[in-house]
Amino acid sequence: MIEGAVNSAYEPVITLTLQGPSGQTREVKALVDTGNNGFLTLPLELATELRLPFRARSQALLANGAEVSYDVHDVTVLLDGQPRYIEADIVGPTPLVGMLLLDAYSLYVEIKPGGRVVIQPTSEGARS
Repeated sequence: MIEGAVNSAYEPVITLTLQGPSGQTREVKALVDTGNNGFLTLPLELATELRLPFRARSQALLANGAEVSYDVHDVTVLLDGQPRYIEADIVGPTPLVGMLLLDAYSLYVEIKPGGRVVIQPTSEGARS
């Protein structure tokens, strides 16, 4: 089970442990973004610090109609102590947890500052 809290801006925040290819780890606060259908979004500084391997260049169409390009890197995320090898989009200043990372998990959020955020595997179990 992963637990976090809702911040004063009403954003659900959890702590993730990220691992780079040399085994170095870093704990980061990340916002759970239910509008993000990817795995994870990380700032460039974090990808550089962890020396995350480059995977590809990608593009996205934003809600305002603008098209943006960004890099995609490989990263290992430890969820409930288990490694998940995923792709991270390198965009913006704030780590964001996308819905693909939470596939086969349930998400419970108490919508109030200081409210609980609980993420736990469903009966199907988490997928890799």
